[in-house]
Amino acid sequence: MKKLTVKQQAKNYKLTQQISAKKTQVKKKDPFKERGIDDFIDFRDVRLLTRFLNDQGKLLPARITGATSKMQRKLTVAIKRARHLAFIPFVSDGTKH
Repeated sequence: MKKLTVKQQAKNYKLTQQISAKKTQVKKKDPFKERGIDDFIDFRDVRLLTRFLNDQGKLLPARITGATSKMQRKLTVAIKRARHLAFIPFVSDGTKH
């Protein structure tokens, strides 16, 4: 068995420390399953839809909100319908100028 040099030992030590220092991320829960929404997102529920918009009025990505891809697509359709029927503005007041 070969003896490791000091540099190799230091390198090996750093690698093991990095591996053990990684933190496991908590999986985000689907916000629609928590509310019992399975198949239809109501486009008239402005309070729910604005939760998934940022300050500029843009749709937040699923990796931030925790929505599944299927529910993210349904959310996109619901927001587009709500914007078209003027329940939600297309652009927020701060970005109009």
